[in-house]
Parts: sequence; C-alpha cells; structure tokens
Amino acid sequence: MKILSVNISEKKGTIKKPVEAIYLNNRGVEQDAHSGTWHRQVSLLAKESIDKFSVQAGRKINFGEFAENITTEGLELWNTHPLDRIRIGEIELEVTQIGKECHGTSCAIFNEVGNCVMPKEGIFARVLSPGKLSAGFEFSYHPKIFSIQVITLSDRASAGEYEDKSGPRITELLKKFMEQQGWNAEVDNTLIPDDEDELETLFNAFVNQGVDMIFTTGGTGIGPKDITVDVIKPLLQLEIPGIMELIRYKYGSIKPNALISRAVAGMSGKTLVYTLPGSVKAVEEYCSEILPTLRHSIMMLHGIDAH
Repeated sequence: MKILSVNISEKKGTIKKPVEAIYLNNRGVEQDAHSGTWHRQVSLLAKESIDKFSVQAGRKINFGEFAENITTEGLELWNTHPLDRIRIGEIELEVTQIGKECHGTSCAIFNEVGNCVMPKEGIFARVLSPGKLSAGFEFSYHPKIFSIQVITLSDRASAGEYEDKSGPRITELLKKFMEQQGWNAEVDNTLIPDDEDELETLFNAFVNQGVDMIFTTGGTGIGPKDITVDVIKPLLQLEIPGIMELIRYKYGSIKPNALISRAVAGMSGKTLVYTLPGSVKAVEEYCSEILPTLRHSIMMLHGIDAH
C-alpha cells in the first residue's frame, strides 16, 4: 500500500494540485484550505475509486481532481471505519468520516468533472502524529479493535450454584451489534461476587487500561446485596441519564417493578459505562435501547461531529 500523490488547494470545493511534499500538523495539511481544529483535517481517495470513475467519465482523472489531499493505492479506503488508523512512517492518521455530502453544482469539482466520487468513497482523517509526506511513501492500515468488558455480579453464580446467563447474553448482543457496524471487538466476561471493593478495583483497572466500554449486570435494585450502582455512580465523570430514564419509563409503564431499577449510564475517561439488571430478559430490554445509541456516543466521546 503506498501514497501516489499529495495535493493542496487554497479554497474549499476546488480541485487540488499535486505538490512535491506536504507537511501534516495538528491542524491537518499546512497551507491547505481544509486544515483546522475539526475532524476532517485530511482527505484521502484511493486510485481504485479514481479508476472506476475514469471509466464512467470516459477520460483520465488526474490526482487531486476530487480534492483529495492524499491519493493512495492498495487499500479500498471506503471499507475503512471511523477510529481506524493509517500509519505512514512517523505519521499517524485516525479515520473520522467515510464520504461526505455532495454539494452538486455549487461545487467547482462537480462542475469541472461532472460528478464526484468523494461523497461515497473518499475518507477523512485527523492527524495524530505529524510529519512530512511525499508520493512514494508506503503506509499500513490498522483497524480499530474495541475492547469491551462485561462484569456479572452475583454471589451465587460466582460460587457455582447456578450458571451466569445474563453476562453471556450481553456479550452475544454486543458482538452481533459490533459486527453489524463493521467494527472489530473483543468482549471479555468477568464473574464476581456482590463485593464493593472487588467491583471498584476491577472497574478502575479497566478504565485505566482504556477499555472502550464496561457493561455490568446485576445489583441495580434496592436489596441489601444490590451494590453496583452505589459503587459505579461516584466513579463516573459524566452521567448519561436519558437512556436509563427512557428504559424505566418504557418498561415501567407495563411492569411497575421495572421502576425500582437504579441502573445508570455514563462515562469515565474514554470508557462508556452501563449498569444493567441481572436477568436475561432485562438485559435484552436494556440492550434494545442502549445499542442504537452506541455509535453516536462513541463518535461524540472521540470528538467526531457526526451529526
């Protein structure tokens, strides 16, 4: 996989011109119109996309004509995902967006070329590590692998008196969801007793490791052994109350017992946290509301404006 061309334009929406080298800094490409403190600092387009469009257009498309900063070969860029990384020597880019809105006839590229492939197959990235870049550099692709920890709290299950089913069900639902998103994920399960110190130690260790998500199951009620929320809530830097409020309202309207749940959602560092009740049915109900919010939550947590 290699870089075929590096390109710059002084105005947005205009064709970029190949140059000998570009310098990537924490704002993007120096002297390029798209540089700034936003998530679309650098645009990339694959030669594979350009070749397909050249056939449709009936003419050769020059590098930079679709306003890409970097023209690549060897990787189908449109199959990457936000938070994946591209390394080019000392330079590291983080993918932030696949495609973009096409502005049609208000765009100089559209008017000059007659169409634009960037809205579907171009990608955007931000600079994590700066450096100088020229055509001919080789690059490597590193898909994001999400780390997810599922913690089941149960004295009886941890003692082997019965099988934990709620933790494995969360894992099953998460793996299915992540696969549907095209994301790679490693999901690990831990079974512990209803012990405050053990839960706090485990939770802090996972957050310090930088795991992406922590799901707990069990201990969200008002019984003497229901300690999960009392331990986790003070450790959250930011609570996300809407999710659990909706769940309590939705299912509590049908089954009043659901209103007794004290489940919380929030974040600690870069880790999203969700505390779920201990039954398989409750896990399924909670995940049916939580999972649709995950993609947007992840993007927001990483400073990607995907509105």
